[in-house]
Amino acid sequence: QVQLVESGGGSVQPGESLRLSCAVSAYTACMGWFRQAPGKEREGVATMSAAGVGIYYADSVKGRFAISRASAENTLYLQMNNLKPEDTAVYYCAADFSCRGASAGTWYPSDWGQGTQVTVTS
Repeated sequence: QVQLVESGGGSVQPGESLRLSCAVSAYTACMGWFRQAPGKEREGVATMSAAGVGIYYADSVKGRFAISRASAENTLYLQMNNLKPEDTAVYYCAADFSCRGASAGTWYPSDWGQGTQVTVTS
């Protein structure tokens, strides 16, 4: 089992930026970010393959969020720009040895972090 620890959440105003980090205990082929807002189901935000290619972004974040990884450090990032109040959620880092379904937004990873809160409010 892979251990994942997120950091970088916080409270910001609309239009501001945040960068989330996820430290991973071991190399994994597929990593990504999910989020869950109060009263809503968890949704996929972005996924990245081992080749370092972003293979999925939710429509709601395209053009604003960017997923990246520092392989040498086993760290995954989510750069979030132009944040909106509807981005408020708990953000989770996830990992799996397979990216099956990721490009279609139907990726179900086996390992999860504990989550970090992102709040966007004026």
